Amino acid sequence: MKKLPLVINLITLYLIIFQVMLVTEMNVQITQALFLLSPLAVLYMVYVVLVHGKPSADTFDDKFYDDWDYRRNGKEEL
Repeated sequence: MKKLPLVINLITLYLIIFQVMLVTEMNVQITQALFLLSPLAVLYMVYVVLVHGKPSADTFDDKFYDDWDYRRNGKEEL
């Protein structure tokens, strides 16, 4: 799905710009507006990820960490 990476990248860029504006103490009114809109942007990103994202095909028992190719061997403490 093409919408998912686009939304994630745009919201991440938005938050990076907000952080740069905080550090450099740019226009206070624009920074405050970005601060007030940031929860809405993050909530929209979460909504898009939940609606358009794909769940993992592996279960927790198959792959302990989904982002790392680690197979459980059954000797781990739970």
